[in-house]
Amino acid sequence: MPTLRLRAALALIPFIFSAAQAAPPISLHDKVAQLVVMSIYGEPMNVRSRQFKKYQHLINEVHLGGVIVTGHSVHGAIRGAEPYAFAALINRLQSLAPIPLLVAADFERGASMRIASTTAWPYNMAFAAARDLDGVRYEGAETAREARAIGVNWVFAPVADVNNNPDNPIINIRSYGENAEQVASYVSAYIEGAHSVVNSPVLVTAKHFPGHGDTIDDSHLQLARVNADRKRLDAVELVPFRAAIKANVDAIMTAHMAVPALEPEIIPATVSAKILTDLLRDEMKFKGLIVTDAMEMEGLMQMYDTGESAVRSLLAGADVLLMPRDAEAAIAGVLAAVKSGRLPQKRVEESFNRVVAAKARLGLFRNRYTEYRSIAHVLDAPEDDVRAQQVADHAVTLIKDEKDLLPLRSPDKTCLIALTESRYGREGWRLMEETQKRAPKMPFSMVDPKMSKADLEDVARSTAACTEIVVAAYVSVSAYRGNVALPGEYVDFLTALLAGKTPVLLASLGSPYLVHSFPQAAGYLTTLSTSPTSEAALIRALFGEIPLTGKLPVTIPGIAKYGDGIQLPAVKTTVQ
Repeated sequence: MPTLRLRAALALIPFIFSAAQAAPPISLHDKVAQLVVMSIYGEPMNVRSRQFKKYQHLINEVHLGGVIVTGHSVHGAIRGAEPYAFAALINRLQSLAPIPLLVAADFERGASMRIASTTAWPYNMAFAAARDLDGVRYEGAETAREARAIGVNWVFAPVADVNNNPDNPIINIRSYGENAEQVASYVSAYIEGAHSVVNSPVLVTAKHFPGHGDTIDDSHLQLARVNADRKRLDAVELVPFRAAIKANVDAIMTAHMAVPALEPEIIPATVSAKILTDLLRDEMKFKGLIVTDAMEMEGLMQMYDTGESAVRSLLAGADVLLMPRDAEAAIAGVLAAVKSGRLPQKRVEESFNRVVAAKARLGLFRNRYTEYRSIAHVLDAPEDDVRAQQVADHAVTLIKDEKDLLPLRSPDKTCLIALTESRYGREGWRLMEETQKRAPKMPFSMVDPKMSKADLEDVARSTAACTEIVVAAYVSVSAYRGNVALPGEYVDFLTALLAGKTPVLLASLGSPYLVHSFPQAAGYLTTLSTSPTSEAALIRALFGEIPLTGKLPVTIPGIAKYGDGIQLPAVKTTVQ
């Protein structure tokens, strides 16, 4: 438990900051610890479990400043935490903390990215295809409400990367597109929406500075690199971040990538003073929190150990050290650097003051806990589901239809094949449910990447009696994968289908660039998202229940230009 002296000092924090005086007398160790945010799984656990005791030690004894809820992979699929159990865990962790915790989450597509039973917003690129600026603003506000209802007070969104490289393996549909000004407008709208919820304030974060969109490497696996010159960076990559700063974004997250035009030494931006201090602080006048991307990522860890990466990040100008592999090693490294004179203590004090000031703005010193009874009044509101579905419907973008396949003329003779990305996930289930509502006799096959070549050949043979084939391919981005390609035996399977006599309509649930690898498809449309709302939107589009109005927010080399999209009217009433 915190000492009496520490308790007394902490009690004074809100009053001291309101009077703009110096920080309270807390030890240097605890000031450094306040800069560290560790990862947690948001699942219920016994207080005697090894995992909980680890959390208890780091929060109650080491005095870390915050936690971030990360996705828990179960058999290759990310499992969302149950919201009431999550809120209970956060409240318990808050009760252990001498200083209230920052609780962060990557809510890029709302709380549904990490928490079950929350609104399933589409990916960012779908909003851009729908040209729905108001939808982004609405999503920002509702994400803030849902976040605070379950105890999250720091949202790692919006994504400010301009995805101008079709081969980018990690940004892709997480971005609003390739047009810098358009991305900037959506980034600003999101911040405005999130900040509009005065009674449920959250910190919002533009990422990944100085722009991760024009890379071909996943920084989770290795050091990524942007080779653009300064003129191009000013005209493209930096535009959304300038807009975010103008919109009073609370935090900016760094990228583990090299940018030679800004930093001649081939090192991650996370540890570059030229990028974080000279550019972001001094030139761009950003006054908020600078948070590193996850420090356990190989883009950083391949070059430095935990302590060294922590020291270099703070020297560069970062304030918050996110997810170091060993929190105590990171703290020890920083303390040793201060003691040796390598790292000025003033640099630590500056970051500590920013962190505590942010906690004060969030009202955490008045009340750090969430009220369980409010959760049912906020999460997954019916009007939010309707709004999310509208975005998904308007985002469906038709690129080609050489055989006039849409809308489907004979559903009972049309084979629908879902190429899912995981055997154990929920992908394909909403697709199947929506299909059966409309055409119970429609041949439907759901396959997964673990299926053998022989099994897939059986699926291909089952399409012999069909007059047309719809292949719905799930193509999302995922950390540590290294690409956005179809997995397993899918490429050969799809190539064989396309070589047959039956026309194939290829539908990408996710990356719009998929058709670049399969230009021989008779038709192609994309939802630019893999969410359940996007699954429903695809079925609505196939059955002609919604107008096709989406326009590409990116260029597909050799296939389609920015802004392309065949427009078709609805011909049927939507099935509820």
